[in-house]
Amino acid sequence: MLIRLNELHRQPTTSARKLLREAREVRINLSATLEEALEAAVRQRRRDLWLAENREAIQANNRLIEQEGVFSDELRTF
Repeated sequence: MLIRLNELHRQPTTSARKLLREAREVRINLSATLEEALEAAVRQRRRDLWLAENREAIQANNRLIEQEGVFSDELRTF
């Protein structure tokens, strides 16, 4: 497998360099910001994967509730 050096060490685009410069100017902690963004991205991706893996079971449960209702239906006052 051939890997080109520029694929391993990509340079930021002009807009990315400008954004990095602006972030530094306003004293944004880049490593903390990246960590927070990655945590959020991983959390969202795990959620999406879980929903995809469980979609059929969720749909089956929703159909059952539509057909049978829930145990508290008779107790509701609204």
